[in-house]
Amino acid sequence: MPRRFRLVTGLLSAATIAVTAGCTVPVFAPNDSGSAVGPGSAAAGSTASWRPCDDVPRKLVGRGAEGMTYECASVAVPRDWAAPAGGPTYDVAMIRIRSRSQHQRIGSLLVNPGGPGGSGVDTAVYLSFGEKLGGLPSAVTDRFDIVGFDPRGVSRSAPVKCISNADQDASFGADPDPVSQAEFDEVVALNKRITQQCGTKLGDQLPLFSTKQAARDMDAIRAAVGDEKLSYLGFSYGTLLGATYAQLYPQHVRALVLDGAIDPEQDFVAGSESQAKGFERAFTNFANWCKATRDKCPIGPDARGAVTDAIAKAERSPVKDAKGREATAGWIFVAVISSLYTEEGWQRLAEAVDNLQAGDAKGIFELADQYADRKPDGSYSNLFDANLAVNCADAAQVPPVEKIRELQSQWRQKYPLFGAPLAIGMLPCAFWPGKRDPYPAGAAKGAPPIVVVGTTGDPATPYENTAALASMLGTGHVLTWEGEGHTAYPSTKCIVGAVDSYLIDLTVPREGLRCPAK
Repeated sequence: MPRRFRLVTGLLSAATIAVTAGCTVPVFAPNDSGSAVGPGSAAAGSTASWRPCDDVPRKLVGRGAEGMTYECASVAVPRDWAAPAGGPTYDVAMIRIRSRSQHQRIGSLLVNPGGPGGSGVDTAVYLSFGEKLGGLPSAVTDRFDIVGFDPRGVSRSAPVKCISNADQDASFGADPDPVSQAEFDEVVALNKRITQQCGTKLGDQLPLFSTKQAARDMDAIRAAVGDEKLSYLGFSYGTLLGATYAQLYPQHVRALVLDGAIDPEQDFVAGSESQAKGFERAFTNFANWCKATRDKCPIGPDARGAVTDAIAKAERSPVKDAKGREATAGWIFVAVISSLYTEEGWQRLAEAVDNLQAGDAKGIFELADQYADRKPDGSYSNLFDANLAVNCADAAQVPPVEKIRELQSQWRQKYPLFGAPLAIGMLPCAFWPGKRDPYPAGAAKGAPPIVVVGTTGDPATPYENTAALASMLGTGHVLTWEGEGHTAYPSTKCIVGAVDSYLIDLTVPREGLRCPAK
């Protein structure tokens, strides 16, 4: 499966907000050329023309947040920033959310949820519902417009869509650790087919979905919303976008919060191994919780054994749901991955595995489909299409299939549950037919202080990345949350207080600040 750093699962869900939750409906429909068009499109360097769009939160979660207004626009950006004059463009979709109680406005706060492939438009809507539902504190929404954007290739912004629903099912459902050569060859063939389809459909556009291109789009957004300097909140992969922006436009930075750090100095292999290590550690924390909390964990005291056994049994005889869908080893593994993004997911995983042992796969599919963004009708959003396009465009060097096969065996020994699957996850980019456009990895010379937030139990962006990113940027300051799950803000009063003070007053957290889990 493609590497996915983050979709902000720690934020409030649509079901939390509304009685009825709907699918995301595009604000800008794609035309035949693949660019998103809609009313109010502004050229790069010009001011955006906003229009009311209460339909976006209504169709996404059933209603808008009380006291908030919603407006949408788009900005036309060059498809290739290396040759911007007179060439074709993409329209990048934006939403601006403003509190009716706003006062002493500072400017806009641009937000990105990560992925790559996550919708910033959707995330901004979720964040608008306030602290009690896991959104932004009123101290922030009273001072900033909240601006979300769908990066190029994502959702409403020239969406990349090149993987069929059937191939998505096959990819997620495949054996996460194909041991025999025949099994391995099947996974290789599937990945070849997927990448060839993307190459056929997107052709010369493939390298244009890179992080470096998207970071340049962010500066066009900054200009379009009328801000002299950028205030930004980026989660997970969003930290890579923010770090790239800081290196390209250090003089345009006001404040950057990078939560759930990616280390840009890690190569493709090191980044994959880092995730294997992070998920293995997070799963061990889950297993220890199970052992200590038997009343909430029906698969304790040996949760690791229960999960490993469930995957092994599924390889021989997978449980089927009422519609005949098989809970294969791959789907169980995806459910495990999904559950580790938040500590609240631990109990859901324990109950899902326990029910699976009794022949009920519903809980497994709920967790897995949440991660895969698979809808009840079996269709998918373009999350993983975009994820694949961005990750592979970014990767400067990808190991050949033979090396990936070696790493599969080596990492299995080091990280028993996650090592081999994370090695296999590198296969798509080994066959990627597009050119590469790697992001920079260096100091943000001339930028003001940047806050880099890390969570000690983070599975997807391990805590070790935090200091590495801060050090690379040169102006980075580490803020630590001693918690579980992926990313920290706005989890506790300590984290909220430190981040809010920085965003609003530019007060950098004191050196070495560590916020407790609760």
